[in-house]
Amino acid sequence: MKYRCLAAAMSAVMLGAAFTGCARKQVKLDEQPILNYTEPAQGDEIVRITVKDYGDIVVRLFPDELPEACENFTELAKSGYYDELIFHRVIENFMIQGGDPKGDGTGGESIWGEKFDGGSCEQIIHLPGALAYANSQGTSTDGSQFYIVTGDAVDDEYLGKIAEQGNIYFTEEAKQLYAQHGGTPWLDGGNYTVFGQVIDGLDVVYEISHVATGENDKPKQAVYIEKMTVEQYDGSPIRFYKSDYAGLE
Repeated sequence: MKYRCLAAAMSAVMLGAAFTGCARKQVKLDEQPILNYTEPAQGDEIVRITVKDYGDIVVRLFPDELPEACENFTELAKSGYYDELIFHRVIENFMIQGGDPKGDGTGGESIWGEKFDGGSCEQIIHLPGALAYANSQGTSTDGSQFYIVTGDAVDDEYLGKIAEQGNIYFTEEAKQLYAQHGGTPWLDGGNYTVFGQVIDGLDVVYEISHVATGENDKPKQAVYIEKMTVEQYDGSPIRFYKSDYAGLE
């Protein structure tokens, strides 16, 4: 089955229709802090995604909240699984998607040799730079495919429509962050495992998001992950926001 749930969810909201493709579940959030823009501690594991001809995307993970999701990603990275794979689906103002050894959205598996349930954490949301697993039918079908969020700012009226149509509850902090920074809030609600956040290289993500694409949103010129490495955070400067990069704000 192709991983079409992402595009389907976006299209449904854009058209003002009911959500299709992935079942929605009602989420009642406590007003807990959003974790996306919290800095890693010295020595925490981070992942560096080196994209050929583009540069590095550096991601912090949230293993305390989503241990199996993070373990799967780091072990695949350490094994070289992602090296030389392409970003096979790119949608401007939405996301860039990779991690499929077949390169067409139909392949990939976890370190356990099958799909797994990476879970979800209501405090990690779809802000720009969020790292999540693509899936075909909810978090229990996570594998190796992942996406990194882009997206423009979202106003309260639009968030209200998303909340109503998708049975999604947004905290006041989430509303403020989406209004200020953008993202893909229609993907919140527990159907996707968001387990990391870009801490440097958001400009690389956005540059990739603007490439010319053809059928099935596949880049016309291949965008390769040259290598992916797992490292320890050394205290280097953090660049979470578009405003941290010239030309992105």
